[in-house]
Amino acid sequence: MDKTSNIFIAGRYGMVGSAIERALRRQGYTNICGLPHAKLDLTDQTAVEHFFRWEQPTYVFFAAAKVGGINANNTYRAEFIYSNLEIQNNIIHACYTHGVEKLLFLGSSCIYPRDCRQPIKEEYLLSGPLEETNKPYAVAKIAGITMCQSYNQQHGTNFICAMPTNLYGPKDNYHPETSHVLPGLIHKFHVAKMKCSEYITLWGTGSPLREFLYADDVGDACVLLMEKYTGNDIVNIGSGYELTIARLADLISKVVGFRGHIRWDDSMPDGTPRKLLDVSKLAGMGWKPKIGLMAGLSMAYESYLRERRG
Repeated sequence: MDKTSNIFIAGRYGMVGSAIERALRRQGYTNICGLPHAKLDLTDQTAVEHFFRWEQPTYVFFAAAKVGGINANNTYRAEFIYSNLEIQNNIIHACYTHGVEKLLFLGSSCIYPRDCRQPIKEEYLLSGPLEETNKPYAVAKIAGITMCQSYNQQHGTNFICAMPTNLYGPKDNYHPETSHVLPGLIHKFHVAKMKCSEYITLWGTGSPLREFLYADDVGDACVLLMEKYTGNDIVNIGSGYELTIARLADLISKVVGFRGHIRWDDSMPDGTPRKLLDVSKLAGMGWKPKIGLMAGLSMAYESYLRERRG
């Protein structure tokens, strides 16, 4: 990419999109465009076409999606598959029709089978059944991957796909009903601390294993891939470190300063039992995460407090 290239970040004002923008600006890229949802509805094909015709972006980072945790995915199943398919169809096709030089499509580690071999290599995609609670979202993302690969094969486009692990950081979603597990825990522990609660009740058993990556690390990885990677194969982005949800809860309780007890409601779903990505392909390109989990949790809680005040 040239430093003056016109770069469109779909989802620019979200957690991942804003992290990509910070990474680009750190490396000297300045010509960055993207509008908030109120001004550009990515599910509106006509609006997306008008935007591409006006901006004529050379590179596109596709970080926009309807996302959420287990409860949101399982409750709003139709909305998750419908909205994400609409957004993907509009942006990917517009990148083709308007001659975008390169597109980076971001998926999610939830595309892999529920009981996948560990650590998860990119080639394990579609090797088994998906986790039922987030199947509609996963199917939409798999469709996006297939769409990018199909446009490459038929039209000679340069569309690449990356699959991040569980992400967290500034501008995360902390809503108690729609958040992912880590920001959801930050919010619950903070509320419990402010109420001086004796205990907090969390979903599941606490036994599932997960890995987490700070948003700015994934931002750096995305810029690296856009600059250095070309190919039809997907690329994992992860920390390479996993821990149980129970251990994560303990760490967050310490960061937040909650002094009560944790209770687990095992009548609620755990989701996929384990989900650790093999990131050797990305590591081979010279990337590795810079922000450790404890440092990242502290920064995430500080962001949470700032955003609540704002």
